[in-house]
Amino acid sequence: MGIKKVDKIWVDGALVDWDDATDHMLTHTLHYGLGVFEGIRAYKREDGRTAVFRLTEHIDRLFESAHICTLEVRHTRQEVIDACVEILRVNKLTSAYLRPLIYLGSGALGLGSMEPPVRTVVAAFEWGAYLGDDGLTKGIRCKVSAFRRGAVDSIMSKGKICGQYTTSILAKRDAIKSGYDEAIMLDGNGLVTEGTGENIFMVKDGVIRTPPKSASILAGITRETVMTLAEQLGYDLREEQFTRDQLWTADEIFLTGTAAEVTPVRELDDRRVGSGEPGPVTRRIQDHFFSIVKGADDAHNDWLTYI
Repeated sequence: MGIKKVDKIWVDGALVDWDDATDHMLTHTLHYGLGVFEGIRAYKREDGRTAVFRLTEHIDRLFESAHICTLEVRHTRQEVIDACVEILRVNKLTSAYLRPLIYLGSGALGLGSMEPPVRTVVAAFEWGAYLGDDGLTKGIRCKVSAFRRGAVDSIMSKGKICGQYTTSILAKRDAIKSGYDEAIMLDGNGLVTEGTGENIFMVKDGVIRTPPKSASILAGITRETVMTLAEQLGYDLREEQFTRDQLWTADEIFLTGTAAEVTPVRELDDRRVGSGEPGPVTRRIQDHFFSIVKGADDAHNDWLTYI
């Protein structure tokens, strides 16, 4: 999905023209991947107002990721929050995807060099359904990837770190080339972890299960949102690890994430999931989620930052 150009990008405290928001080819993060980022959505709600979903929580995680990576950010959390709001206003975006990025600029290329400056960028652009509109309504086809998610002692799974996405990219590209929409990752013990950029939930006999935070997964903000909504709707939700064959025999599977939102899975490894259509639990949670982020439900206005 291409990115539609807008007017400005926020770079280290200043609004810069889209075409001028560039850096040197010897930028440290470009070569080694030590950088952190977030994906955040702003929705145009039913009343016409624009609201950013869980902005504070995303920026908190951004700064936690930077702390994990020993990146000393030169801006406060509030300054980056304000930058997210400003970049939407100046580009006149009512529904958008926000991409804050903290990275090491140019100055030296030693692995442990402390010379490259820590830079902070916030961009925003229009972006539709990550896995397609049909994916949201009809469900997607997935495959279990041969690529494994790294163990918790080999990757910093609770950080949203640029270089760590290489395995996810390879798994995603392999899935697409093989005719699927998305890949599901296992850990080194063969237990299900997550998608390439989404958390995963399965439903069996009315019980919703998702891998625990102690697993090698990103602690997704949409994941936590869905867990809250599921419990409020009265579902039995358990954080438990499960296997590939348990996933094959699930009644329902769905993926969650800022980009993916709540996306049903209709097929896994050429096996139909349930009836082959989004199930009732998935549909109910999906409807409730969209009612909050862009509908008329104001029960969770504390999750919304209005522009």
